[in-house]
Amino acid sequence: MELLLWGVLPYVAMVLFIGGHIVRYQYDQFGWTAKSSEFLESKDLRYGSIMLHWGLIFVLFGHILGLVIPLSFYQAIGISHTAYHYLAIGAGIPAGLIAFAGLLLLIRRRIMHRKLQQTTSLADKLALGALFIVIASGLSATFMNVDAQGFDYRESISPWFRGIFALQVQPELMSDVPVWFKTHILAATGLFVVWPFTRLVHVFSFPVMYLTRSPIVYRKQRNKKAS
Repeated sequence: MELLLWGVLPYVAMVLFIGGHIVRYQYDQFGWTAKSSEFLESKDLRYGSIMLHWGLIFVLFGHILGLVIPLSFYQAIGISHTAYHYLAIGAGIPAGLIAFAGLLLLIRRRIMHRKLQQTTSLADKLALGALFIVIASGLSATFMNVDAQGFDYRESISPWFRGIFALQVQPELMSDVPVWFKTHILAATGLFVVWPFTRLVHVFSFPVMYLTRSPIVYRKQRNKKAS
């Protein structure tokens, strides 16, 4: 089971994530959008979307610092385990809470407005549900590990994560990881599996052409009768 969960499942999720995006782009380019429903309701969307997106950006940045950068780097520049831990907790919890609050606003918006209920697809429910589980499990894992002398994921989860991309996966590193961290990782893996089939694909839509297109000039049409 350890080999299946931490040695095989990550690559299955990676194939589905990459392959799903390729297939979606080839056969559903018109559906490659955030499918904005602002014209149906804008207040909750405005606050919820801003909170969710900015919260997730800071959470992602924190995950990069903890998972991608090896422990040896922090030791080389003199950052102790205690200092790193309090920095991660001090920044991670507020960012996670902001993202979670924004998500709850968006979920409430979908539930409370009848027009939005009618336009909410199964994929929308799947995306919101997956995000809820991932963020909630991540916050739970963080709160369960507030103690500076607690579990240091940089010694196990981080090298396991980097090993996936180096094709040197070591599932044995995950054997002693607390269950709340494992739950968060499995939830995130599930999110990546369903990602290509939901509106989350809009994350990879960058308006690059806006940087090179010619400016649009608007001119007021003169009233011929008045002239």
